[in-house]
Amino acid sequence: MIRLITIVTGILLTWQVYGQQRPMQSLYMFDPLLLNPAYAGNHVQLSATAIYRNQWVNFPGAPRTLTATVHSGFRGSRAGVGIIAGRDEIGIHGENSLYLAYSYKIPVSQYSKTTLSFGLQGGFNDFKSDYGKLNPKSPTDPFFGVVDRTFTWNFGAGLYLRSDKFYVGLSVPYGLNNKVVDFESLESEALQRRYYYLTGGFMKELSKDVKLYPSTVIRFQEEAPLSFDFNLLAVLYDVVGFGLSYRLNDSVVGLFELQINENFHVGYAYDFTTSDMARFSNGTHEIMVNYRIKINKLHKGLACPSYW
Repeated sequence: MIRLITIVTGILLTWQVYGQQRPMQSLYMFDPLLLNPAYAGNHVQLSATAIYRNQWVNFPGAPRTLTATVHSGFRGSRAGVGIIAGRDEIGIHGENSLYLAYSYKIPVSQYSKTTLSFGLQGGFNDFKSDYGKLNPKSPTDPFFGVVDRTFTWNFGAGLYLRSDKFYVGLSVPYGLNNKVVDFESLESEALQRRYYYLTGGFMKELSKDVKLYPSTVIRFQEEAPLSFDFNLLAVLYDVVGFGLSYRLNDSVVGLFELQINENFHVGYAYDFTTSDMARFSNGTHEIMVNYRIKINKLHKGLACPSYW
């Protein structure tokens, strides 16, 4: 138990000193708007997605993340707008965020249905640290019962090139290195470091009823090691998908998706932790629900992509 407490304390202290990394998710390929504002409106129809992640089950203070996005195309699908909301918790820290996204799409090739989208997003993060949840050695600890709250604005941008066979994206969704802790009595240089995302994927048709979707995301974070995921999803009859994902030095992920009908799409991921954290955790669960619907006034006569 002492060793476990030491590890948890080390994680929290490191997180405060070097800054919070953005919440990790395994089902992002089903909601790319979380990584790139240029994706807004690429479903054409109105699309709403919620993803809940319970990381490192049974580990005290482990991260829990809930994200929700809503986006739609308009003006003949040339433009797109979206909303990105999130709630992230780790230890005594919690963060709420809300961002608005806008994208504009330019046709590149009519033959391959290739388009290039430019995207912008802007919003805020409301960060709260409740030191009253800690169990200090002394009740006279100056931080005992203190609640620190930091409100910051941020913005980002992205590019997204897609066709009916492939996609490539580059984005910086949060451009400012904002402070994490603003408490005057606490000496901290913790910053939310800037992230760069490079994404890509393509479709390989094995038969009329079986398709493969390899994809990847590469994460560049300032003052942090390079990180990447490699995903492989097999989709049967355009209805059900099974796959695996490898995350560098972290986990192997099992993926499942199901198209219930033309409106509802669900997904599930389980992370098998491969790092030393596996000794203290029972893995990570993540679930996703997506709802899509055409609005006649906005989407009449427009074709909606079958996958991305």
